[in-house]
Amino acid sequence: MFNKVAHGFKTAWKGLALTIRHLFASNAKRKITPVSNDNYFKNLEGTNTIQYPKQHLPVPEVGRYQLEVEIDDCIVCDLCAKICPVDCIDIESIKATEAFGQTSDGSPKRIYAAKFDIDMAKCMYCGLCTIVCPTECIIMTNQYDRTVFELKDLTYEFSDMTPEDAAEKRMLLDKQIAERQAAKLAAMNKKEGEA
Repeated sequence: MFNKVAHGFKTAWKGLALTIRHLFASNAKRKITPVSNDNYFKNLEGTNTIQYPKQHLPVPEVGRYQLEVEIDDCIVCDLCAKICPVDCIDIESIKATEAFGQTSDGSPKRIYAAKFDIDMAKCMYCGLCTIVCPTECIIMTNQYDRTVFELKDLTYEFSDMTPEDAAEKRMLLDKQIAERQAAKLAAMNKKEGEA
């Protein structure tokens, strides 16, 4: 029992000694150096932390950070949602009655995005969604800090379609499908009448 108490005091003293040593260390601002610097991991002088938000660490070119969607370039192919390993992308699509525009690379747009939400609280920043996107409308930005007070605020909505517009597009699609079925049924009845 006495050995355990002595061991507890010994380890507490080691931790306290380390804290005191860093307390009286240099309090100068940390010099920001990129990871590619040879001395990056040997930087033992100065403070251990940066003075955020006044100081920022350099953002690596290949860093994976917040997702952004250019909805005007999206063809709503749903590949990003299908490949996402954590299901953080939620897409609701409505097929258009005819092509209604083009993306910046010339791909025709035939599907409306009634809903295109990304839950960044679930996202594991793997970047798979950016790789499979055929129009490159979903990208990872260099922004890594989007601090929010509510967890629900981490769900970003990229669709610009209102619920009223979505209901109208669904109605037009249903009308077109009904017209096609009626024309098909009329053609079948005409064939049976001729036979």
